[in-house]
Amino acid sequence: MLTCMDARLHPALFLGLELGDAHVIRNAGGRASDDAIRSLTISQQLLGTNTVVVIHHTDCGMVTFSNEDLRKKLKQELNVDAEDIDFLPFKNLEQSVRDDVATINNSPLLLKDIEVSGFIYDVNTGKLSPVT
Repeated sequence: MLTCMDARLHPALFLGLELGDAHVIRNAGGRASDDAIRSLTISQQLLGTNTVVVIHHTDCGMVTFSNEDLRKKLKQELNVDAEDIDFLPFKNLEQSVRDDVATINNSPLLLKDIEVSGFIYDVNTGKLSPVT
């Protein structure tokens, strides 16, 4: 499972999972970043994972900024040039799920014959909705 690091999400709870049932990869936005692909590759190749679920959520902070916003903030506050970093923000929640599912499906490091699905978790209602 690839999901956001947001503290309001407790994936084991809302999916009814027990300890040891799933590998949970979390990062800002639940994005299929290079490091998430690295973790999924290890999960598949060395630990036998055969399903990937991408879960993004409503009220996500990743929709509140752009790369340029964060780069400017880092330059002003830390005097750091982060021009070469894509922080993977997004404006459309459903499209971000579709994009991450596609990134996983198209990665040469990941198996092609596995199920990859995407969902949006509503932080207010607890409802999990599929994204097609």
